Amino acid sequence: MGQEILINVTPQETRVAVLEHGVAQELHIERSSSLGIVGNIYFGKVCRVLPGMQSAFVEIGLQRAAFLHAADIKECQSEDDEQPGKPIQEILHEGQLIIVQVIKEPIGTKGARLTTEVSIAGRFLVYLPHQAHIGVSQRIEDEEERELLRNRLIDLLPAERKGGYIIRTMSETATDEELLADVAYLNKVWAKIQEDSLTAKERSLIFYDLSLPKRVLRDVVNETTASIRVDSKETFEKMKRFAELYVVNALKPLSHYQGKRPIFDFYNIEKEFELAFLRKVDLNSGGYLIFDQTEALTTVDVNTGSFVSGKNLSDTIFKTNLEAAQSIAQQLRLRNLGGIIIIDFIDMDEDAQREKVLDELEKALTIDRARTSVNGFTQLGLVEMTRKRTRESLAHMLCEPCEVCQGRGEYKTAQTIAYEIMRELLRESKQFEAKEFKVIASPSVINLLQDEESQSLANLSDFIDTRIVLKVDSQYPRETFDVVWC
Repeated sequence: MGQEILINVTPQETRVAVLEHGVAQELHIERSSSLGIVGNIYFGKVCRVLPGMQSAFVEIGLQRAAFLHAADIKECQSEDDEQPGKPIQEILHEGQLIIVQVIKEPIGTKGARLTTEVSIAGRFLVYLPHQAHIGVSQRIEDEEERELLRNRLIDLLPAERKGGYIIRTMSETATDEELLADVAYLNKVWAKIQEDSLTAKERSLIFYDLSLPKRVLRDVVNETTASIRVDSKETFEKMKRFAELYVVNALKPLSHYQGKRPIFDFYNIEKEFELAFLRKVDLNSGGYLIFDQTEALTTVDVNTGSFVSGKNLSDTIFKTNLEAAQSIAQQLRLRNLGGIIIIDFIDMDEDAQREKVLDELEKALTIDRARTSVNGFTQLGLVEMTRKRTRESLAHMLCEPCEVCQGRGEYKTAQTIAYEIMRELLRESKQFEAKEFKVIASPSVINLLQDEESQSLANLSDFIDTRIVLKVDSQYPRETFDVVWC
């Protein structure tokens, strides 16, 4: 069984699951109310230039201004590594109108990341209208093969060509006719972008990347794809027309799912979406992983749990770590986690075991379409790695911080809140000459004040010489309370 792609479409959102050998490896979601903007090209207006940071903020019509660094501006780059490029203040000024492309979604409180180095992705090639070189995807590692692909494309292109190209991994099996068709398509897209920019209003969108189903055909489908099932007739027809023009090899596996059960229920994908939000991930052996995601990095803790089937403790730890390495690689894809990732495998005494666990992790990451880099074990026994992040993680896209704990993942005990109430009563008694204080709080807090802390409350009432009345409000979360005086 090869790769399977399942597409669930509703008027509000489109969801995609990519399965390898029946196991979900990637989950994607696109909502009509908040479409992804990576790859979009805008006619932006520079609103602020920061020479000290060699960066600028550009308004492109979003809620927050987008960020543009000098490293992403061609004019600021020097062709000679020994000579510095031009400073950003010599290239940009406030009020200037420029064509920019989004390379990273707004994440958290950060605005989108921009570049002036426009690139347009096709099926087999990426067109770079502002450059001249022919590059090859880093995923093609064989130097001889890289050179053959580069020379092949150079021979196909006209001598007076404009712009450069990056050869994608799918080009390895493409015919000359398919490559030339991709070149023609990319040139047409760029010509249309240039034409639209002449009449575009400032801070407006001039090129929108493909919808999620079409991006799946362009970027995900490969020679191992056995089936592409979509449950919307309208989306199926659109994908079919797109495939006929640009992705012919996707026509055969593409089909319209007409089953009575929802497609994600039938293939048990809804469960995968739920598991992708859990902090704890169980391993088949009985061990488990703990994922903690912060703005700066993600940590993964590996535990043996109930797994004791090894020959000895060292063997048990080794087997747990091997399984964890495979599961971690899968979870990074499912959750779309990016940035810095720290993995705390269970301590291993033998260097050979460490190397095998590291090899297993790197092997499991090879099918990841996002760029990853594993730096190995640190002196503290932690594995440092990075995964390129261009979009929000699945949890950040579909969830929000808990109103009770404010995203901490835990909340204060009833006893802690009771003591906070007593401190508040003492504080207010010194500010106001009240005849009575009324405390309104959750049932668990009021019960504690009436039972275990009743003597402490009575002592406080005597000390401030004011009557204290307790009132239960079941609508109050545990950490919320009010002190009313009269």
